[in-house]
Amino acid sequence: MKRCIAQTVCVWLAGAATVTAMSACAGTPTPAPEAPDTLAVWASHAAPMAQGVVAAVTVDGPATQGGAAEDAAARRSPGVAMEVEGDAGLPAEDASATMLMQAGPAQRPPSVSPVSLQPGESVDPSWMVTPALPALPEDVHAPTGPSLIDAPTALEPSPATSAQEAATQAETVPLPDLWSRIRGGLTMPDLDGPLVRNWERWYADRPDYVQRMAERASRYLFHIVEEVERRGLPAELALLPFIESAFNPQALSVAKASGIWQFMPATGKDFDLTQNLFRDDRRHVLASTDAALSYLQMLHGMFGDWHLALAAYNWGQGNVQRALDRQARTGASRPGYEQLVMPSETRNYVPKLQAVKNILRDPTAFGLSLPPLENHPYFAAVAIDRDIDVDLVARLAGLSIEDFHALNPQFNKPVILAAGTPEILLPYDNARQFEAALAAHPGPRASWTAWIAPRTLHPRDAAKQAGVSEARLREINRIPKGMLIRVGSTLLVPRPQGRLSDVSPVVADTARISLAPDGPRLQRKVVRAKAQGERLSALAKRHGVSPRNVASWNGLSPEAMLRPRQAIVLMVPGRPVGKAAKQAPAPAAKKPAATAVAKR
Repeated sequence: MKRCIAQTVCVWLAGAATVTAMSACAGTPTPAPEAPDTLAVWASHAAPMAQGVVAAVTVDGPATQGGAAEDAAARRSPGVAMEVEGDAGLPAEDASATMLMQAGPAQRPPSVSPVSLQPGESVDPSWMVTPALPALPEDVHAPTGPSLIDAPTALEPSPATSAQEAATQAETVPLPDLWSRIRGGLTMPDLDGPLVRNWERWYADRPDYVQRMAERASRYLFHIVEEVERRGLPAELALLPFIESAFNPQALSVAKASGIWQFMPATGKDFDLTQNLFRDDRRHVLASTDAALSYLQMLHGMFGDWHLALAAYNWGQGNVQRALDRQARTGASRPGYEQLVMPSETRNYVPKLQAVKNILRDPTAFGLSLPPLENHPYFAAVAIDRDIDVDLVARLAGLSIEDFHALNPQFNKPVILAAGTPEILLPYDNARQFEAALAAHPGPRASWTAWIAPRTLHPRDAAKQAGVSEARLREINRIPKGMLIRVGSTLLVPRPQGRLSDVSPVVADTARISLAPDGPRLQRKVVRAKAQGERLSALAKRHGVSPRNVASWNGLSPEAMLRPRQAIVLMVPGRPVGKAAKQAPAPAAKKPAATAVAKR
């Protein structure tokens, strides 16, 4: 009669170990082999185990000595089912003997690594080393068909055992942190040279700055890495905001580039980033990331080289192409990034990114440390179906206004228009809190709305029609003194009580404010800063014009430092065009000055 054995052990220590062995073969009991007795070996180790340990062993076939399955089993950690260092996720059926052990922290031995026992070998009773199952005797054959004893999870365990098995099964191999994930995707060719070394030293000398950058990046970096990987792009692109904006979503350059990806106004429009009275999507975390990666992909398609694509991102594709053409006219072979003749900012651009990349690879080599970043999303997108105040969102979500704007930096006004922004970003826990609190909120959601000027109005008259003070209207809409509100302009005003309708999609996407001088007709005049340069405020004072107005006319700060002989636009009262004005000669003393200005 063909003999087969299926053995199982269930050890439950409640002060003493109990071992049960069952054998079956065609309904006829068969005695267990005398030596080496596998069950006895395991039972001999039951007593030293602490109370609360459950061990289950399934024997599917002869145990192999020194095989690949044993090597894999030797790497498994106690208390974690199938946790394999360097080979995570090894199928259980690959091993001839699988042990699942769940132990409390106080009872788990400090080091457990399965080994093979030969008949007659002694066993270390200290449980510092856990022996593997010995091979079955030669006269006993394991079944070739399905196991006669189900896996431990198919048994009828006690409730306590079920909970422990469920906890064991829930354990998974931990994912790497986000820094490690980025390191694994760095595929661009490395640069080396003095510029890279300079930037490495620059960052190494500023550990506080590096720490602030990394902490700000923790909000956005997971989403960026996800998008980079989804598109199959080099992970280096996820580091680009470090050198563009230091991951500051409110960053605004002197050239009017904005957001973590530093989009210029015109380039933002090319990639459908809305810029209007209520929002600037160049600062929108999701929209700007999508646009930046699309732009970088387009540039790589143009130049076929990531370093040249990055140079074009910083300098413009037209400038890079002209630089390449100049090199080609000299008879040189097609140059790379390092051979281009380019401005200092662009020449340092890729070396700066390379320095960040080198620091990420080994921060300790530069005396730096990076804060841990978990490999999971920081925020969730929450749908907005009605206009709602920013203050109310922050309060219902349990966030400060600063923390809300860190994830939603695109909003220019204290109200969110659902027609233009159908979703907002909130940290995961705050998102759940916000949704529950909003459902229970009894009052109105928005206290502000949009108002369209029916004709050109003085701010005083517009304030009366809108039901707000002139000072408040000027403040919230940034209307300087001496200016009129042109017809068709969109203004932010208090929302009338009882109004149920929200701002329309057309206004939400196209809202603009246009101002005209209040007083005599103004004409455009171009002047230049001094040869050595000067502040805008000094130039305005020199020409008798308000610095704030000059700043608004030129898109600059009132305290901006002007370049030598930089052209500045002024709006000055025009001269009357009547007959008397034509006959009146210009003062002799002022004529040379006017001529000189016109020639500059």
